[in-house]
Amino acid sequence: MSQGSKEETLGGPEIREIPLLAIRNTVIFPVLAFPINVGREKSLRSVDTAMEGERLLGIVAQKDAKVEDPRAEDVFTVGTAVKILKLYKMPGNKQNVIIQGLSRIRVLEYTQTEPFLKARVEMIPEPTAVGEDVEGLLVHLREQAQKIIELSPHIPGEASFLVRSIDNPGILADIVASNLSVGVEEKQDLLETLEVRPRLEKVITLLNKEIQVLELSNKIQSEVKGEMDKAQREYFLREQMKAIQKELGEVDDRQEEFEDLKRAIKRAKMPKDVEKIAFKELKRMSRMSPGAAEYTVSRTYIDWLIELPWSVSTEDSLDIDRAAEILDEDHYDLSKVKQRILEYLAVRKLKKDMKGPILCLVGPPGVGKTSLGKSVARALGRKFVRMSLGGVRDEAEIRGHRRTYIGSLPGKIVKGIKKAGSNNPVFILDEIDKLGMDYRGDPSSALLEVLDPEQNDTFQDHYLDVSFDLSKVLFIATANLLSPIPPPLLDRMEVLHIPGYTEEEKVKIAQRFLLPENLEEHGLTARQCEVTEAALLFIIRSYTKEAGVRNLKREIAGICRSVAKDIASGKSERVRVDPEQVSRILGPVKIFSEVAERTAYSGVATGLAVNAYGGDILFIEATAMKGHGKMILTGQLGDVMKESAQAAMSFVRSRAKQLGLADDLFDNTDIHVHVPAGALPKDGPSAGIALMTAITSLLSERTVDNKLAMTGEITLRGHVLPVGGIKEKVLAAARAGIERVILPEQNKKDLPDLTEDLKIVVKDASGEEVDLELQQPGPEVKTHIEIFLVKGMDEVLRLALGDDVLAARSPAKAGGGKRGGSKRPPRRPAGPAEPTVPVA
Repeated sequence: MSQGSKEETLGGPEIREIPLLAIRNTVIFPVLAFPINVGREKSLRSVDTAMEGERLLGIVAQKDAKVEDPRAEDVFTVGTAVKILKLYKMPGNKQNVIIQGLSRIRVLEYTQTEPFLKARVEMIPEPTAVGEDVEGLLVHLREQAQKIIELSPHIPGEASFLVRSIDNPGILADIVASNLSVGVEEKQDLLETLEVRPRLEKVITLLNKEIQVLELSNKIQSEVKGEMDKAQREYFLREQMKAIQKELGEVDDRQEEFEDLKRAIKRAKMPKDVEKIAFKELKRMSRMSPGAAEYTVSRTYIDWLIELPWSVSTEDSLDIDRAAEILDEDHYDLSKVKQRILEYLAVRKLKKDMKGPILCLVGPPGVGKTSLGKSVARALGRKFVRMSLGGVRDEAEIRGHRRTYIGSLPGKIVKGIKKAGSNNPVFILDEIDKLGMDYRGDPSSALLEVLDPEQNDTFQDHYLDVSFDLSKVLFIATANLLSPIPPPLLDRMEVLHIPGYTEEEKVKIAQRFLLPENLEEHGLTARQCEVTEAALLFIIRSYTKEAGVRNLKREIAGICRSVAKDIASGKSERVRVDPEQVSRILGPVKIFSEVAERTAYSGVATGLAVNAYGGDILFIEATAMKGHGKMILTGQLGDVMKESAQAAMSFVRSRAKQLGLADDLFDNTDIHVHVPAGALPKDGPSAGIALMTAITSLLSERTVDNKLAMTGEITLRGHVLPVGGIKEKVLAAARAGIERVILPEQNKKDLPDLTEDLKIVVKDASGEEVDLELQQPGPEVKTHIEIFLVKGMDEVLRLALGDDVLAARSPAKAGGGKRGGSKRPPRRPAGPAEPTVPVA
């Protein structure tokens, strides 16, 4: 006790046993009468017990308001003894109790904890304080309380009279403390302060803080009051509410929106650096007016950051056998691609943090590249996203626009990840060879970072301007050709070639997939519409000419529509479609084999080519006329193909003596070489041996076997060099009915790929079989083809024109001799050119 003050206790301490009531979020002081609501079972029992006795009840504050069933350790030891004045029953088994504070109490011992709290308590009487310092504090307390009343328009004027009428400093301190907007801990500290002087000092300190808040609020009001239009009035009200709510711990709708965004940012589990940027943008947005244009930009940006799956991943299905079943269910053959996916699964099973591979499926249209991506996603148990790159010319479509532009948004990569809802989907980049480029940038360059496993874990979209990890994404690109893809981009991808299908494979695909799918789409059953295998083969040979099965599916759909019409009209209940029915439904045959007819004359050879739609055959035609030794080349040939023709011509001239050609033949004769389908551009070196064979056939008046096709690059020294696209070319030859194919000897490395789809016999230039230990396909593969491996042009000529073609004989005149002297058959009018771009 300080000098100048003296405290006396009125009466000695009193010990009583009373029921206790635990109260949340507030502290009761022993002053005025006021109501409390009681609803918990323990609390109701405590009140009922008090009502049965002297109506005396002890009230103690809970330490944690979230505790529903408080025990002795969950409440403070100092509380307030109150007397129950009135009790009102409320709906829902609740009570409204009017209580009068009596004195402070200290819990000495709990005598009961169930079914309610009961304890022995010490009744602490209010000490009387005397002394000039206490009187001075009392006067200062009155002044501060009066100032609060004046600054707060919501406090009634009668409160001034109450403050002036109370002379007991302890009671006045308790009344003021019970009305302060402070937390439970601070109020409990005031309740536990038994001496009057320290209690007065603490209450005055808290009053000073509240006065500062009120003065700040009034200052804001006075600053904005002079110039207030509609927008300023809204701003003033918002600022005033912020200041008041900050002090009272309340929030308005806008503040609640910011709190929701804060929680959403934390739930997104972003990387620490991204989370820091998100909170910084949120803080910036909180200072803006909702009517400002930048407010919407910031809100959209934060929403994008929140909605991206930073830490959301789907769990991979690592059952390799089940994955293999799913891939086989959806697609026939494609063994290489399926094997690669299963290998990835196997490694993923052993190494959990493996980065996703970057695959590129290259093949003609209609072979199932895009649909294979869906099957991979289903086999892995991942989400599927597809992005078409055909015709994309703007780099911003990949990496997004910067936020400085109006209406800017992220690029398609980020949009696809958000749409998938996980950070490890199967992402199909469709038609990657169709990317364009103009003044807006080069999209293929933007993809360099996306498709590089060493860089894509820090991919930055221009809009987001933060790093996003793409290393878990399984990217699968699709393309028809590799040549349009820039080398740096191609180098980042693992290329898997998907060749065209053979006739047997197309029949199997039609039976397993295309026909059942079309039957279901047209409301038919297998019993109502039966399509024979012969009919399917007839459709493939006579109505489609493709490496894939897209047109085949359309033709089967036409048959299903016709059958559906017959059944719906009641003409028949069941239709069996055979080749004769196919002709009736689909009309005249569209595809004819011209190999035999075209090669019935000397000067014609069959070459092989690769284009965007798979492999194809090329007819190389040559004719001679009187002239001055010129060579004419037509058929939209590229520079490389023209040079191949010149090299072929030079080789033939160097072999003129062995071929028995007259010395002056090339001086007096013009030779015209033409490759039909002149509307389509053609280029590449692989037609070299076919060009040379056609010219030699013309000049030697020998015809080339109509079941023979060839591909290979030539040199002036007569060597045959290897070429690409062997599988596509040989499959195209098989589809055209070719039985024998001449290939460069160095291309024997490509022959194992052929055994997946064809039965092949490999022979050397002399016709002897070469044992390469190739694994032959199963009995379901019936297409048979002979492969001749050659090293030089002399071997090609002997295979194509006969063993004696290079034997010296009497000089021949250039002409267009016919096999067996038969008359030239009439030529069929040429049909419309197919939209292909062959590459010889």
